[in-house]
Amino acid sequence: MPMTLSLAGRRALVTGANSGIGEAVAVAVAAAGAKVAVNYVVHPEAAEAVVARIRATGGDALAVAADIADPGQVAAMFAQLDRTWGGVDLLVNNAGVDGPRAVAWEADPAQWLRVLQVNLYGAFLCAREALQRMTARKSGVVLNLTSVHERIAWSGYSAYTASKAGLSLLTQTLAQEAAPFGVRVVALAPGAIKTPINRSVWSDPKSYADLVEKIPLGRIGTTDEIGRMAVVLLSDAASYVTGTTVFVDGGMTDYPSFEHGG
Repeated sequence: MPMTLSLAGRRALVTGANSGIGEAVAVAVAAAGAKVAVNYVVHPEAAEAVVARIRATGGDALAVAADIADPGQVAAMFAQLDRTWGGVDLLVNNAGVDGPRAVAWEADPAQWLRVLQVNLYGAFLCAREALQRMTARKSGVVLNLTSVHERIAWSGYSAYTASKAGLSLLTQTLAQEAAPFGVRVVALAPGAIKTPINRSVWSDPKSYADLVEKIPLGRIGTTDEIGRMAVVLLSDAASYVTGTTVFVDGGMTDYPSFEHGG
């Protein structure tokens, strides 16, 4: 069978798709031929701008509002897509927050919990709705965006690391449950990616130099590089890939500090 990266005829939902990595994934998935629902919780004008960008190149997209940490809003979002498109074939759980920096014993419990509610519980809620539909049809793919911090500790961000590590094992468990129905569940873990949310790091020469030392390829990644890999994992080219995390991190998880020996 020839390899194809086409997503033609697929209906995709990308959460948190009104900026950054989510926007790049939505645009890439649309460019591969899928219809794309651009989820957002704030800045509807940004979501509409992504929709307009996709439509300007001949794609099909719509903006859908929902706080993914709210079960009722998630259910309403999927019901809207059922009415509009008749369902969803592809789910990209991208929406996430890192929360305020604080060592664990000084962290605010409510803020800590909110990170898990969005990053882990929200991903579960969306996957739950998607998998109900996908397993019934015996077709579909769920792609969870984790992070290198599913593996690498990050002082000051215990909620974030816990949520991403949890999402990694949730991915494996959902994949195990869904596999008998022909449905794949995969995780994509970005490393340091140039987005507006981390501008303070990559725009400061000293901070950037410190960051690049942690990356064997010697640069931070682009959102387009994440978008392209998302298309690969969602496509039939990855038809035998499930229950695992693909790291797109320039080698950050390859222990670059050991390059010159232990």
